[in-house]
Amino acid sequence: MSFQSYLKNIEAATGLNAAAFRELAEKKGFTSKGVLKPAVKAGGIVQWLKDDFLLGHGHAMAIFALLKGIKDE
Repeated sequence: MSFQSYLKNIEAATGLNAAAFRELAEKKGFTSKGVLKPAVKAGGIVQWLKDDFLLGHGHAMAIFALLKGIKDE
């Protein structure tokens, strides 16, 4: 599955697009000015996304990659 497909599936499941997840991550304190804070690890973000949005591990990791800047929408 392509990264774009992951993002489309996440949006279909949650109603939130990549920009919305960036904004929520900022509000949760995971990022500062759009940059992932150095102390933030994948596990914390994955758990947040699983708990609050019922995302699976792969989809949560896609959002982590987006927030970390590894991937872009």
